[in-house]
Amino acid sequence: MEKNSKIYVAGHRGMVGSAIVRELKNHGYENILTRTHAELDLTRQVDVEKFFAEEKPEYVFLAAAKVGGIGANSSSPADFMYENMMIEMNVINAAWKNSCRKLEFLGSSCIYPKFAPQPMREDCLLTSALEPTNEAYALAKISGLKYCEYLNRQYGTDFISVMPTNLYGANDNYHPTRSHVLPAMIRRFHEAKIKNLPSVTCWGDGSALREFLFVDDLANLCVFLMNNYSGNETVNAGTGKDITMKNLAALVAEIIDYSGEILWDTSKPSGIPRKLLDVSKATALGWTYKTELRDGIRLTYEDFLKTSREKING
Repeated sequence: MEKNSKIYVAGHRGMVGSAIVRELKNHGYENILTRTHAELDLTRQVDVEKFFAEEKPEYVFLAAAKVGGIGANSSSPADFMYENMMIEMNVINAAWKNSCRKLEFLGSSCIYPKFAPQPMREDCLLTSALEPTNEAYALAKISGLKYCEYLNRQYGTDFISVMPTNLYGANDNYHPTRSHVLPAMIRRFHEAKIKNLPSVTCWGDGSALREFLFVDDLANLCVFLMNNYSGNETVNAGTGKDITMKNLAALVAEIIDYSGEILWDTSKPSGIPRKLLDVSKATALGWTYKTELRDGIRLTYEDFLKTSREKING
């Protein structure tokens, strides 16, 4: 990308999109194109096609998506599938029709099979069944990845995909029922500390292993890949390290300074037993993560406190 290239970041208000905008600006890119949902509903094909025809972005980061945790994915699979499929197909198709020089599609590590060999390599995609609790979301993301691949093969486009592990960081969603596990823990332990509650209950039995990547590290990789990678196969984005939910909960409680008891509700799902990405491909390309989990959670909690104060004072 040239410094004056017109770059469209879809989903710039979300955690990933806002991090990509920050990263682009840090690298001196200023010609950044954004639209709020009110200004452009990406599920509406006619509106998306009109936007691309008028603006003609040269590069596109497709970070817009409907996201949520286990509970949200399980209770609203039709919504997750429809909205994500519409967003992806509309944006990717319009980028192709309007001769976009390069597009980067942001997916999720949930695209890989439930019992894929660990750590999960990019080539294990579609080798066995998906995790049922987020199958709808995974199918949508697989479709976006494959559509980029098929356009590359059929029309010679330069559309790439990156599949992040679990993300966290500034501008995350802390909704009590629709957030991912780490922001949900941050909110729950913070509220328990403020209310002086004797215990906090988490879902599952705490044995599940998860990998977490600080969102600013992902944004750094996204810009790096846009400038340094072309290919049909996706690129995993992660740290190559995982942690049990029990140890994660203890770490969050320590950082927030909550000293109560941590309980586990085994009637609730734990999700996939382990989900660790093989990041050797990104490493071979010359990239590695920078932020360790403890430091990242501390920064994220600081952002949570700042956001909470702004809402109260605003």
